[in-house]
Amino acid sequence: MEDLVLESGIKKGVSLTPGAVKEIKRLIAEQHIGDDKGLRIGVKGGGCAGFSYILEFDTLKEADTIYNIEGVKILVDLTHELYLAGTEVDFEQGLNSRGFMYKNPNASKTCGCGESFG
Repeated sequence: MEDLVLESGIKKGVSLTPGAVKEIKRLIAEQHIGDDKGLRIGVKGGGCAGFSYILEFDTLKEADTIYNIEGVKILVDLTHELYLAGTEVDFEQGLNSRGFMYKNPNASKTCGCGESFG
């Protein structure tokens, strides 16, 4: 996929770190996720900073953009693109934190847990 840049200078779309790709592929195999589903990355209202992230396996919807990152099908609702442009999803396995982390250049504020933003 070629890198597309928005007027703000932020890359369009989402990206995954190698650690996130490895963990997502592990989950797909462990949970027997079929080819009819992809990993939905999105946002919803709520959370301590205003929005919280959505990360779940789901089926393709009409308004979705599909990204294929190293064999992982990513689904992003078109209306969420504005909030997620340039977001990198990582997976950490440290002593202090474990789980998916989001590096979102659009976030003006984040909460301490890293799962919501404003």
